[in-house]
Amino acid sequence: MSFDLNKHVARLLMDEPFFAALSRKIDKRPTSQIPTAGVRVNKETGYFEMIYNPDFFEKLSDVHRKGILKHEFYHLVFEHVTSRKPDGTNPLVWNYATDLAINSHLKDELPENCLMPGKGDFADLSSGLSAEQYLAAIKKQIEEKQRASKADKGDKNEDSQENGDGEQGQGQESDQFDDHSGWGDVDSTTNEIAKERLKESLKHAAKEASKSNNWGSITSQCRREIMERLATTVDWRRVLRYFIKTSQRANKTSTIKRVNRRYPYIHPGRKVQRQARVAISIDQSGSVSDTMLNAFFNELNKLAELAEFTVIPFDSNVAEDKIHLWKKGERKNWERVLSGGTDFNPPTDYVNNHGFDGHIVLTDLMAPKPKASKCQRMWMTTSEYARRPYFKTNERILAIDVKGK
Repeated sequence: MSFDLNKHVARLLMDEPFFAALSRKIDKRPTSQIPTAGVRVNKETGYFEMIYNPDFFEKLSDVHRKGILKHEFYHLVFEHVTSRKPDGTNPLVWNYATDLAINSHLKDELPENCLMPGKGDFADLSSGLSAEQYLAAIKKQIEEKQRASKADKGDKNEDSQENGDGEQGQGQESDQFDDHSGWGDVDSTTNEIAKERLKESLKHAAKEASKSNNWGSITSQCRREIMERLATTVDWRRVLRYFIKTSQRANKTSTIKRVNRRYPYIHPGRKVQRQARVAISIDQSGSVSDTMLNAFFNELNKLAELAEFTVIPFDSNVAEDKIHLWKKGERKNWERVLSGGTDFNPPTDYVNNHGFDGHIVLTDLMAPKPKASKCQRMWMTTSEYARRPYFKTNERILAIDVKGK
């Protein structure tokens, strides 16, 4: 019977609340297509997944199984999969740098063939550096080896010693116990969606660890870095893309042009068109400044490059005669059509009654908490108002900086 990692994860991470909480959000899928294990973004779903070779895991001790799980999750925590690779960097060299950065925190927890600062080709490198610092150190080693090689053999072999972008590879791919294939293979939108989903998972995991006052084996240095990453100013353009894409629902229609996979040439195939009905309520009460309104409209012009949405102006009431569809690709100038008080219930009622898939409220939050929304709802305001919201909510509140917009 093949080794099923899912049956062992809870036991292996029993004393690691942070990693245990994060693990529950990561799909773990067996495969024989890789020799060891790895993490990546699933191109179809936009979720992170861990793939692993059951034969490889079955031969490991519990200590090494746990160490590899933590190693893979650290790749996600430190954004090695999605965003940190410097442009123009040799992928293999970047792989080594990220492994060295992670393995510094996992000494005596990993198989012998792992890359480790202070061992083998990296005997001169100290522990505890970032991936970028290890990358610079490896590049320096490569340059020194190239200069020594040129001095010994002359310049005639110069071309054969360069690897990819001019950086000579160090070691072999087999020196890595985990698989980095699939990094950077997804489109930018899917990548951004995955990053936002992961950030929510990390927030949840950090909350569980903090609540129990138990971060397991995570060092204070790693803990600080995790919390700093979670506290980073939100890129609201990216989050809006995420909100739009994850609000989409499938509309399926029959078509004879597509072959039915289960009943070929007997029943028509299914054509899937994905579109989201997203409402954006814009608070135009007197407390929302013209500068703030202008910032909202500027960003909605950028959002219109991705999808169409329905704009709902409101203050203490919804201006139904001003509700309009902002079509994809359109650009609009900002305008104020209301200036009264603020009530979030009228736009919530309108959205609840018209079957929208998602609701974004652009506001200063200066009104009582509204009734529940039938679709997912998100709030957007300035940093100043986000620090002191008028009401408490478990729904996402994103802070933007109006300055410089």
